[in-house]
Amino acid sequence: MSDLNALNKETHEAWEVNADVWDNRMGDEGNEFFNILCWPALASLLDLRPDSHILDIACGNGLTTRRLAELGAQVTAFDFSSNLIEKAKVRLANHASHVTFHVIDATNESQLLSLGENKFDSALSNMALFDMADIETLFRILPRLLKPNGAFVFSITHPAFNNASSAHVVEEIDDHGEMKITYAIKTSRYMTPFHQRGLALRSQPKPQVYFDRPLQYYLNLGFQNGFVLDGFEERAFPPETSQSHPLSWGGKFSELPAVIVARMRLVS
Repeated sequence: MSDLNALNKETHEAWEVNADVWDNRMGDEGNEFFNILCWPALASLLDLRPDSHILDIACGNGLTTRRLAELGAQVTAFDFSSNLIEKAKVRLANHASHVTFHVIDATNESQLLSLGENKFDSALSNMALFDMADIETLFRILPRLLKPNGAFVFSITHPAFNNASSAHVVEEIDDHGEMKITYAIKTSRYMTPFHQRGLALRSQPKPQVYFDRPLQYYLNLGFQNGFVLDGFEERAFPPETSQSHPLSWGGKFSELPAVIVARMRLVS
């Protein structure tokens, strides 16, 4: 078994085990990280039209799937965790006629192509690409799944400020006779892709594998496969946002973006 296959297998096992905890934490409405940092930019960049057909990649418990369906989109959603797909189906109380769920591995070419070619107006991936051992297959196959001029909108943790090697730092400084608390990020690596095991939620039973890649890795994959970048946001919490832990992402880190959201569009 290749290293990538072994890492993909480990990642799949982790998400199957962590599905209950993740579903309970995200619930029907998501958390502040999703609602403040991710969704507003995702919805804006998708620029949904009536009856748009959206591919929701690595949909988890269906949080983005439900939002898209509520906006009137037809949604095909998939995840490689069968446990998460079952929870997504249970939570889809309304708009079920607008949604089709699949258990599909985004690193598997034939499974991706089974979704149908030239079928989707756009594709969405929320906070998932850094959980995938291989994203080159997805970027290579997406142009065949999307309609002409189709868009791929994705959000990821900020590769420079919010990767698996970054540490949150709090310091007290004497600023011209006034004692102040400052919050910062300390990071030791960025340019070279690497993977590291970690916890998305402190309560999850099994660590997951994070695959950190520099921004140029994502963009160049898009460029090499016929996409151009035509929308981009770096997202930070507003200063007034509260936080549940003194060194978790929140308003105290308002100058340091935790998330990027990008739109890449196919060009003919």
